[in-house]
Amino acid sequence: MRVFLTGVLGLALVAAVAGTWLAPYDPGAQDLALGAAGPSAAHWLGTDDLGRDVLSRLLAGAGSALLWPVVVAVCTMLLSTSLGLLAGYRRGWVDAVMMRTVDLAIALPGMLVLIVVVGVLGGGYGWAVLAMAVLFTPGDIRVIRSLTLAQRELAYAEAARTLGLRPARIMFRHLLPNLAPTVVASALLSFVAALVALAGLSFLGVGLPAGTPDWGLMVEENRGLLDLNPWAAIAPAALITVVACTATLLGDRAFESLSKGGLR
Repeated sequence: MRVFLTGVLGLALVAAVAGTWLAPYDPGAQDLALGAAGPSAAHWLGTDDLGRDVLSRLLAGAGSALLWPVVVAVCTMLLSTSLGLLAGYRRGWVDAVMMRTVDLAIALPGMLVLIVVVGVLGGGYGWAVLAMAVLFTPGDIRVIRSLTLAQRELAYAEAARTLGLRPARIMFRHLLPNLAPTVVASALLSFVAALVALAGLSFLGVGLPAGTPDWGLMVEENRGLLDLNPWAAIAPAALITVVACTATLLGDRAFESLSKGGLR
């Protein structure tokens, strides 16, 4: 099962990187004579209302749909792991200040903040990605911090301090490997949350500009074609669902495997 899930996610990421070159047609090319046509030998998933090939737009849109969530997941992982380790290991005023800031950030309504940020600062995913990295990090900081508090009291951490090792080395060379299962699982969950949030922004019309190949935007643009060519809207929605479910299941599997001593 783990191999299958990894393969599905791997294929999605390959499409995200090389989708533009794999697309059989120019994703922006219009042919009004073929508007809203159903699947055929020439167009496997049919066309949208402007005659653009749905499959080509799916492949071209994989980049914006998947690579930005990867950026969010990586940024969230780096920030939350570093700050969570620092708060849990140092404790004292550092921990108190950081946790009060985390409590404040968690209280913010995430999706509303994203809509306001993108609406005020302009379209596109750049500001949304930055906002999501900030909004997703506090919850993971709390998790990493609680695990660090438990790990720092164990015998191996006490031995490292007795040997006079620097705190940074203890945190990142000794504590962090024992937090790896949670870090990996949290990163995959952040990827899923960012994937769904960015697709939602595009669906609401505050993400990418109209006409841009993007899965969330394709769902919004083609939802009126369900009677003519339902695949124009169903295909991108299905891909968002499949990738989100696959990443979530893979996160569970990775957590179990790493907890037992490594991925096998």
